[in-house]
Amino acid sequence: MTEDATAQDVLTVRREKLERLRAKGIEPFALRFDRDATTAEIAGKFAGLEPGEDSGQVVRVAGRLVGLREHGKLSFGVLRDGTGDVQLFLSAETLGADAYAALEDLDLGDWIGAEGEVVRTKRGELSVRPARLVLLTKSLRPLPEKWHGLRDVELRYRRRYLDLATNEEARARLAARARMLAALRGHLDGLGFVEVETPVLQPVAGGGLARPFVTHHGALDIDMYLRIALELYLKRLLVGGMERVYEIGRTFRNEGISPKYNPEFTMLEAYQAYGTYEDMMDLTEGLVKASAEAVNGSRTYSWRGTGVDLDRPWPRITLHDAVAEAVGRDVTTDTPVEDLQRVADERGVGYDPAWPAGKLVVELFEKLVESNLVAPTIVKDFPREVSPLARPHREDPRVTEHFDLIMGGVEIVPAYSELTDPDEQRARFEMQRAQAAAGDDEAHPFDQEFLVALEHGMPPAGGMGLGVDRLLMVLTDAPSLREVILFPALRPES
Repeated sequence: MTEDATAQDVLTVRREKLERLRAKGIEPFALRFDRDATTAEIAGKFAGLEPGEDSGQVVRVAGRLVGLREHGKLSFGVLRDGTGDVQLFLSAETLGADAYAALEDLDLGDWIGAEGEVVRTKRGELSVRPARLVLLTKSLRPLPEKWHGLRDVELRYRRRYLDLATNEEARARLAARARMLAALRGHLDGLGFVEVETPVLQPVAGGGLARPFVTHHGALDIDMYLRIALELYLKRLLVGGMERVYEIGRTFRNEGISPKYNPEFTMLEAYQAYGTYEDMMDLTEGLVKASAEAVNGSRTYSWRGTGVDLDRPWPRITLHDAVAEAVGRDVTTDTPVEDLQRVADERGVGYDPAWPAGKLVVELFEKLVESNLVAPTIVKDFPREVSPLARPHREDPRVTEHFDLIMGGVEIVPAYSELTDPDEQRARFEMQRAQAAAGDDEAHPFDQEFLVALEHGMPPAGGMGLGVDRLLMVLTDAPSLREVILFPALRPES
């Protein structure tokens, strides 16, 4: 018999059970169940029960049936709720003969409610001994194989609900994400930042160098863009007098998919009036440490077998020095683009001959250096060509006060001393427009409305953006970004 035929037989049997239940007058899709205890609460409250001891206390629990086996005149089930598992100690003596016989109409994956006394079996297993068992929802399709779950990685992402139902690690990452988001908010709230919400649909996709998703607004009859960053609207709030603001929100970039990239992802961006990129370095360090404590319970974690201690000093190096060290020769803001092209050719790094020197230096860094930076490293002072929204460096205006935090070989945070001069900002937009005309489809668009806002006056400020998914990926040592995004982008099934 083929695998498809076997699977179809399983579905047929479950459908037959469904009809049998209805013929007995049993509703297989119940309205509600009055639960009064979770499995975690039972484990905590009754931890002191001795083997063979009965508690004398009755509880009502509910969850998915994920295990069921017969042992003589007894059966043992495993009920899983959102907090853990508990054993069901099932017998005809307690349930009654008819209810015990009806166990044959249950399947793994069914949602059930159980009411009974909490006991510890002679073998030491904390259990509920039901006097009443209620079918809450009949599962018409089987769960993945009990011990291994979904072994096809793409199927795990496509049917995340099954992954969560059978994979404890997936559930742990989901819980860790919630704790991390709470920690990020708590840290910023404690520093006087105000959480805000800004538009997802924008007339100009600004705040980053990326290809946007385009849509059309029917009533306004204009093209609009899913935001690629949160930046430009948050800066408008600084113009309006809000001194510390942040947003945690979904952003979208119409780019490739890889272990480090998903077209839909979560960003945290924060802006602080009267701050600089040094202040953002301190803020970034605080946010990362708070996240690590929330996720792992400490400021240490492991990445690909390497232990990392966040309390050790974080190196701070310039972009040009990082590239120079990697290629074994001087690389500075004075290095001609032809010399950089020769370095790229020698190292097998591809590039567009039209790229200016600054963009090529960044490409060399990303290809030759970034993946080797495992512990948190601040790489600073990026060229003006790739930092259209950052302030010129106070000592060398050919670069900007822009840093990236690299952890686990990926960029986690870009941050700036923000550009507040509207005339300089206009010149940067013009530079980007020229790059777009030369074929760069990730150049920053010209945003006249943002320039008008800057002309009303924005205070000196520092700003930063933190990739929430990437940070969680590193802190949990996940093999891919898609492990920490509940429903990553996938090609539709044929």
